[in-house]
Amino acid sequence: KLLKADANLVFIKKLETKTGTRKAIGLANVYDSIEHAKLIEPEYIVKRNIPSEKPKEEGKM
Repeated sequence: KLLKADANLVFIKKLETKTGTRKAIGLANVYDSIEHAKLIEPEYIVKRNIPSEKPKEEGKM
């Protein structure tokens, strides 16, 4: 959102949460095209960052 990049071109590599806090520190790469990303990123990172087709269910109370 801050970089105004297409979400399909942002590849999250790592997220770490700090114990006892609500903060997370992450590492992500933003590419110009999906083809360029596929050349650089490992296959498992590309697969992990593909949005799922099914929407996640909200928690029921």
